[in-house]
Amino acid sequence: MSIVTLTSDWNKDDFYTAAVQGKVLMQCPGTLFVSITNQVPAFNISLAAFQLRHAIPFYPEGTIHIIAVNSETKDRHPFVAVKLNNHFFIGYDNGIFGLLSDDEPQEAVRIKHDDPGSFPELTVFAEAACNLVRSGKLQSLGPKHTGLYRQVAMLPAIDESVIIGSIIYIDSYRNAFTNINRELFERIGKGRPFELFIQSNHYRINRINSWYSETSSGEILALFNSLNLLEIAIHGGNAAELLNLSLNSTIRIKFKESK
Repeated sequence: MSIVTLTSDWNKDDFYTAAVQGKVLMQCPGTLFVSITNQVPAFNISLAAFQLRHAIPFYPEGTIHIIAVNSETKDRHPFVAVKLNNHFFIGYDNGIFGLLSDDEPQEAVRIKHDDPGSFPELTVFAEAACNLVRSGKLQSLGPKHTGLYRQVAMLPAIDESVIIGSIIYIDSYRNAFTNINRELFERIGKGRPFELFIQSNHYRINRINSWYSETSSGEILALFNSLNLLEIAIHGGNAAELLNLSLNSTIRIKFKESK
């Protein structure tokens, strides 16, 4: 069974998702169609890439992923199909493919199409997905495409005793994920005590939890989550609202000098 996924910045009540799904199912009967998310903030390819990047490992190789975020074609940035880590991706060459993996794409093609109109996800992407379901080969979609436009993920700033990171994702519990991973924290920290400052010096944390309930209800905590990213939360509360956190808010960790 072939699997086609959809990641979009459409409102969950729009008809767009149903139309794309219907076209895929009509042209490729028996295909399993899965929506990874249809609530990415409008045009935000960084958040779309974050959601898709961390979902991909749980889908089988050969899955076809339609990316319907910021999809207006231009001469310099065409519609493309990319093979990456043995998955297929269909979207607009807007930089998102460089955010999906640290690995280089195995292959990329420029999708041949007629006038895409105002709904290319239906007229181009769904058609390309079905062509891939039938052929399994990118070459069936168009000529080789080189020089994919690449965006680079925002990385923390570091020195010998300080890490300055940013909030890159806020989940449905309003917990805030940072771009500081466990490896970086341990490499810079070297086991030293630390203080973690949230937004300003007003909110401080000096320990890393192993789980949420290790901290009393209503208290601020930090832990490394299932993605090995440093997460800021409030046990039983809404960290993003109560701490006034949003995307790109600053998190600073200062390690103390060893005695």
